[in-house]
Amino acid sequence: MQCYDELVARGLIAQVTDEEEIRKMVNEGKAVFYIGFDPTADSLHVGHFMALCLMKRLQMAGNKPIALIGGGTGMVGDPSGRTDMRQMMTTETIEHNCECFKRQMSKFIDFSDNKALMVNNADWLLDLNYIELLREVGSCFSVNNMLRAECYKQRMEKGLSFLEFNYMIMQSYDFYELFQRYGCNMQFGGDDQWSNMLGGTELIRKKLGKDAYAMTITLLLNSEGKKMGKTQSGAVWLDPDKTSPFDFYQYWRNVADADVLKCLRMLTFLPLEEIDAMDKWEGSQLNTAKEILAYELTKLVHGQDEAEKAKEASRALFKGQGSLENMPSFTLAESDFNGEGLIDILAVLVKSGLAPSRAEARRNVEQGGVSVDGQQLKDVKKTFGKDDFAGDGMIVKRGKKNFMKVTLS
Repeated sequence: MQCYDELVARGLIAQVTDEEEIRKMVNEGKAVFYIGFDPTADSLHVGHFMALCLMKRLQMAGNKPIALIGGGTGMVGDPSGRTDMRQMMTTETIEHNCECFKRQMSKFIDFSDNKALMVNNADWLLDLNYIELLREVGSCFSVNNMLRAECYKQRMEKGLSFLEFNYMIMQSYDFYELFQRYGCNMQFGGDDQWSNMLGGTELIRKKLGKDAYAMTITLLLNSEGKKMGKTQSGAVWLDPDKTSPFDFYQYWRNVADADVLKCLRMLTFLPLEEIDAMDKWEGSQLNTAKEILAYELTKLVHGQDEAEKAKEASRALFKGQGSLENMPSFTLAESDFNGEGLIDILAVLVKSGLAPSRAEARRNVEQGGVSVDGQQLKDVKKTFGKDDFAGDGMIVKRGKKNFMKVTLS
């Protein structure tokens, strides 16, 4: 199966502007394509995962990725999918986040020997002259058409700042610059970016003529990828210091039954024939599919050693097999105990990070959602001595998916 057809079969493509031409370019390895990443945090999260995997797939087929870091657009903020304005970041914060993105992307994309590029749109956006931009670029955009874009329509009732209104122009200008500087002939983005990407294609055609060649392609990223990136407790990060390899593994191990095959197709590099064979799996076999998904993605992000450790720790918790050595742990200090050498369960939950506050910890215990070494605990006044945390410590569980091995230093 050729590259483009595989992208379709894996459910990655939502809509394109010229499928015949795009299929030809991708399959022949002639696509020089970009995907943009605004540095809104100091780590990528699993909502970016689909884009990173797509870049890797296309590069493996001989195409050239351009990872565009939004050092300039990050100063404006993308209104897509937002009900309010993004928090303004300092220049220093944006630069720091850009550096963090670069390190993480290198795990997915081969930047050696000019096989891929990593560029920052601050290099051209920050030096733009405002009057010049209005005359040369602003004249190419219809305000009426812009206001019909979905990313703006959903904000009109609650208010859309003029700052954010400029985002489409800036993103379109990115494609215009990348086309001229690096021969970028294709852009990818989430389904929420469709209007912005069409703006880039139109800008190239209006400024450089009909013969200027630029393609637009969009993949189903927003509705699936961004949903993947969030949990009830926040984002799932690719940085192991923000989301441990074990927690990352557990996140994918606990995806819904209805999503596991979809995730395997979109995000892993397992052969489609192998994944399609899982379509008939039911019951406990679906748990096996989830283990495969979790292992493959943890290996991709954190390496095989960490994936093996996470799998071993997960099996020890859920199946009584393997070692607990590699599960998340927290070490109590002597100062965490009272004068009698005791600490209550609420303090254990809060200090270990399993609960955000004593009030929340109390609710968890009272509702039967807390267990210690496999035994449910409902006494909010339960205390433990230092000896309880000696040796391998004790396993504290909150809810179905949150575990912590608590020890004493």
